[in-house]
Amino acid sequence: MLQTILNALVSVVINGHPEYLDFISTPLLFSAVVMLLSASLFIIYRLGGRHWAFVYVAMIPFLNWSFGVIPEFEIVQANDMFSKGVSLHPMTVVTGLVFVVRDFVQREMRQRVLVCMALAIGWSFFYAWPVIALASGIAFAISEMFDWLLFTFTKYRLSTRILISSAVAAPIDTTMFLYGADLAQQVYLGAEPGSMLHLANWSVFIIGKMTGAVIVSAAIRRREDAGDINPYEL
Repeated sequence: MLQTILNALVSVVINGHPEYLDFISTPLLFSAVVMLLSASLFIIYRLGGRHWAFVYVAMIPFLNWSFGVIPEFEIVQANDMFSKGVSLHPMTVVTGLVFVVRDFVQREMRQRVLVCMALAIGWSFFYAWPVIALASGIAFAISEMFDWLLFTFTKYRLSTRILISSAVAAPIDTTMFLYGADLAQQVYLGAEPGSMLHLANWSVFIIGKMTGAVIVSAAIRRREDAGDINPYEL
C-alpha cells in the first residue's frame, strides 16, 4: 500500500516519465527533479512571492499538461454551420484566470513577476507536450508582456486593468495555444489539421477566458468600492 502511494507521488513529480519512475534504481534522476522544483520554490519565496506567486507558477504547467491529458467534450455536433462541431475543454474557464492571478502576483512581487513567468514556462516543457509548451510559452510571453506593461504603466483601477488586459491577452494567447494544440494532436495523436484551431473552438475559448476575468473583476470592484483594497496600488 505504502509503495503504491509512493510510486503514485513519484509519478506525479516526474510527470509519469517511465525512465524516472523507479527512483530506487535511478535516484539521481528523481532527486534532480525534486531539487529543481525546490530551487524554483525557494527563488520565488526569496523574491517576495507568497500565495499568489506559487499558484501562478503551478497553474501554467498544470493547464498545459491538462490539454494533453484531459479530453474535450462536444457541446455542438457537426452541422452545416459548424463543420467540425464545437468542443469545450473543461479547463478553458480556468485559463482565463491566469491573467488575473498574474495581476495579483505583481501586487506581491512587482516587476519580479517576470521571474515567475519564466519559471512557469520552463516547467511547462517538462510537464506538458513540448509542442504545446512551446506554443503556450510564446503565447504567454507575448500576452503576458502586454499585461505587465498595462498593469505597470497605466493608472486604471485594478478591476479595470484585469478586464482590459484579459480582453487583449486572451485572443493572442488563444490563437497561439490552439495552433500548438492543433499541431500537437497531429503529431502525437494523428489528428486531422484544424481539429483544434477553428473559429468555433477559438470563440468558445475566448468566451470561457473572459467569463473568468469578468467574474473576478466584478468581485474586485465590489471590494474596491467598499474600501477593502486600494484599486491603484501595484
